[in-house]
Amino acid sequence: MNLVEISFWICIAILFYCYIGYGLLLFIRNGIKNAFSSFERKTTYDLPPVTLVVAAYNEEAVLPQKIKNCAEIDYPPDLFNVIFVTDGSTDYSKELIGQHDLITLLHQPERKGKLAALKRAMQSVRTPIVVFSDANAMLNPGCIRAMVRHFSDEKVGGVAGEKKVLKNNRSLIGQAEGLYWKYESFMKKQDADFNTVVGAVGELFAIRTELFHPVNEDLILDDFVFSIHICLSGYKIEYEPGAFASETPSQSLADEEKRRVRIAAGAYQAVHYLKQHLNVFKYPRLVIQYFSGRLLRWVACPILIILVLASNIALVINHQGYIFYYLLLAQSSFYLLALTGWIFAAIGRRMGILGIPFYFLFMNLCLVKGFFNYVRRRQTILWERSMREAFE
Repeated sequence: MNLVEISFWICIAILFYCYIGYGLLLFIRNGIKNAFSSFERKTTYDLPPVTLVVAAYNEEAVLPQKIKNCAEIDYPPDLFNVIFVTDGSTDYSKELIGQHDLITLLHQPERKGKLAALKRAMQSVRTPIVVFSDANAMLNPGCIRAMVRHFSDEKVGGVAGEKKVLKNNRSLIGQAEGLYWKYESFMKKQDADFNTVVGAVGELFAIRTELFHPVNEDLILDDFVFSIHICLSGYKIEYEPGAFASETPSQSLADEEKRRVRIAAGAYQAVHYLKQHLNVFKYPRLVIQYFSGRLLRWVACPILIILVLASNIALVINHQGYIFYYLLLAQSSFYLLALTGWIFAAIGRRMGILGIPFYFLFMNLCLVKGFFNYVRRRQTILWERSMREAFE
């Protein structure tokens, strides 16, 4: 076995571990643990006062639905507060929110980014639990009740809700995006059963108010970094599938790319920021989770995908065995399906099952673009919102 062949199989093994193996190992481990566990969470608890904080920059298109959505949340009114922050908005967001007594409006003309807006909002929070949500994410009525029950455990510092992408017949990539978030939800459940959720999303995330500690305002993935800090403080983040935020898919492939590239740039920024905080000897489980579920996927996988193809071609050229012909044929078929999916999207046709190979390669391409945006400092915390399909 030569060096090229060894490299090929190592790359294959890492890719398999990152996308399938790690989740499979956690699933088996958690299944065995749960089979012998008799732990039951307390079913009786006092509902705590809760504040819902929503950052809304130029979101007038969805604000009527979001305001209605907040009013429909099933929680005692005397224990439920709502704060909207519209800093820097130049549309009619301020006027729309100001018409509703349910909501406390915070607004200033200057725009400093989402994290700065959330920090301002936290100065007005007087409840022990705070829930963060985005303006374009609609919450299910029972989400708050489902999340706060976890705080009866003193070890729980935060609760991550589930993100759902609604099916939309007009969206060309909605199905692929929805499948991706189902995969992410599965991984969050496995991570929580193993130790803690690693990286909650801003669409729906609850924390103990006392654990909100300011981080750098120039962070793009502030919700991810902040949830890691909660874990570093000795708490765990639970996962609650009974609390979910629903979003419509991106309106176009260009809008999805803009969103994905921004997230990718924030991922590399987070990797640089967290390298001084994560100590494998002090937080062994957390570091394993971060390395397996995030660091490998963000940093290694885009490179490994290229190396697998290049080494496979080299092995075929050098006649190293028929298995490599079949593997190259499988890779070529995968890329051809992805290309066909892209062509379908380009001509305005739905991709269907072709969206799976396309979205996989699309996400890794966005990681590469995001990396260059990060090193060239082209991605800032101020960004234009991606257009999403309207709620039906």
